[in-house]
Amino acid sequence: MSPNATVTGPGRQRVAATTGDATSPAVGSGAAWAEYLAAARQLDGVRRGAAAAAGEQARSAEAAREELTVVRTGLASQQDRLRELGVPAISLVPSPPELTEAARSMAGGPAAVLAALRSARGWAEAADAALAARRRPGSWPARARNLLVYGPFALLVPLIQVLVLAATGVGPASVAALICGLPMPAVAFVAGWIAIGRLFRVGPTERLDRTVRFGALVCLVPAVLATAGLLLALLAG
Repeated sequence: MSPNATVTGPGRQRVAATTGDATSPAVGSGAAWAEYLAAARQLDGVRRGAAAAAGEQARSAEAAREELTVVRTGLASQQDRLRELGVPAISLVPSPPELTEAARSMAGGPAAVLAALRSARGWAEAADAALAARRRPGSWPARARNLLVYGPFALLVPLIQVLVLAATGVGPASVAALICGLPMPAVAFVAGWIAIGRLFRVGPTERLDRTVRFGALVCLVPAVLATAGLLLALLAG
């Protein structure tokens, strides 16, 4: 047989069969390994997602507990102030429909509870602001608010006149105090009118009520009484 002869027949078939059997298991094992890696990556993603969700729920639950403490403290303080203002206790207790609606809004887990508590805290802070605004003089009726300004100016000069009379008795000093006090009601009214405009602000479309007649009366009455008292003291002396 020549060295360059080509082998045919059963021997060649056996070699080809042997090569095919060796390649098939290698391909099968590689595909199985790829599937295993894909499954491992998928499970790791699920594990990481579950851990992140659990951590988020834990943080939401902790924040909800802190928010609940703040809301309870604020509501307790508000209830005390409202009772002092004469609000009935029954009006401060939630009704059954309100409780049902609140329970429905918090059925979504810690995150929903936290959102509901933050909303409740916002309402409580708005109520605090409303109560504080009610206590400020700027929100009082115009006469009561302006009396805080006109009153001190109206009482200043009569008080000085009475002190001069008590310190010096009937004499030239008392006469001078009486004469100097005659134009003081007008001065007190003008000073109060200006001070009201500086102290109390209104919107650009609103007009500040200075209660002119009421202010003039407030400034005039103490001066008249003080003047009458000084005149009687001078006449008696």
